[in-house]
Amino acid sequence: MIEEFAAAKVNLTLHILGRRPDGYHELHSLVAFARDAGDRLRVQIGAPLSLETSGPEATTIEGANLVMVAADQLLATNPNLAAGAIQLEKYLPVASGIGGGSADAAAAIRAIARANDIADPAAAFGALAATIGADIPVCIGDHGQPTAAIMSGIGEQIWRPTSTTLLPPEGLAAILVNPRVGVPTAAVFKALAASPLKLVSNPTQEAMAASQMRLSSLDDCLALISASRNDLEAPAIQFAPIIADVLCRLRQVPDCRIARMSGSGATCFALFDDMATANHAAAEIRAAQPNWWVCPTRLN
Repeated sequence: MIEEFAAAKVNLTLHILGRRPDGYHELHSLVAFARDAGDRLRVQIGAPLSLETSGPEATTIEGANLVMVAADQLLATNPNLAAGAIQLEKYLPVASGIGGGSADAAAAIRAIARANDIADPAAAFGALAATIGADIPVCIGDHGQPTAAIMSGIGEQIWRPTSTTLLPPEGLAAILVNPRVGVPTAAVFKALAASPLKLVSNPTQEAMAASQMRLSSLDDCLALISASRNDLEAPAIQFAPIIADVLCRLRQVPDCRIARMSGSGATCFALFDDMATANHAAAEIRAAQPNWWVCPTRLN
């Protein structure tokens, strides 16, 4: 039995640079992954390929599951790969801006890679994964370990430093909060009404080197994030005004350093100086809003 953790992906920043001729949007985003918020996936190697879902969020999945889409595509293009029966325990809210489906698909790819002694699943399967979902490659991680990265293009261009971590080694103390309201990603992008993409001089490389230097401490991270934004926040609030309520509530919590929406919503995050403060804030919000999904975690 091979087990993988499908960590939630959090967009600490999300800049939409413009709309491409093919309809996709160019973006630039600093993403991190939650240590304690995620789904769990197990694969019984050798059994017929199948998918069984369980967990508190399993009943909210609609349409084709990206786990099976990814597994089917891997086996269709690499028929000699060993695979098996997949069990997915779903704990992340569906369609909530933290990449749950993509993280699950990435976990399945990592599990199949491990079953076949493939040390670097991103190198082996990243290009294929990008055709299934633009942010699946970043969720696969570096040599099978998803860690903070800068995404560009439509999400398929990924940079991580080679000799250190992008965020402070101890990570960022955070809480994730979802008010359990669905937000249609395609409609949010449409409401953004992004301008056609202009020719830009590849902003990624310069930003990468600068970011590596600036993100060595919590204060440096907060300065970078504060100076950035999530361009999808305002259009998402048009569809789900409760997002504004979540952000207001987070910003009122004592010792909250910054609060922002992740992805296309509706999950929001807040950052704190330490996990003790984050845990206390999570307990306070749970008590006030028992129907919200709340998870304290570290982001790496």
